[in-house]
Amino acid sequence: QVQVVESGGGLVQAGGSLRLSCTASGSRSSINVMAWYRQAPGKQRELVAGITRASITNYADSVKGRFTISRDNAKNTVYLQMSSLKPEDTAVYYCNALLYGVSFWGQGTQVHVSS
Repeated sequence: QVQVVESGGGLVQAGGSLRLSCTASGSRSSINVMAWYRQAPGKQRELVAGITRASITNYADSVKGRFTISRDNAKNTVYLQMSSLKPEDTAVYYCNALLYGVSFWGQGTQVHVSS
């Protein structure tokens, strides 16, 4: 069973930066795709950024140029460097690990950006 654990959330002022980390443990294989999603109060969960094992990335339009996703395959760890944060980035951020078509989720980490 794969366990996904996020860390790094918190409170930051608008224009500031935060770095989220997520590790998927319990897998003997390198995770195929790792991604960050977020869910703001009253809104649906949305994809923020994803990265494949070959480090091919994709981003939501709303975060392009501000957020950077990266990963360490040996550690099955993914990072999300968030810069120029805006109040609308406030949400619970969830890490997702996709392994052979099976999706595993973390418990989420809160990010709050104050204006």
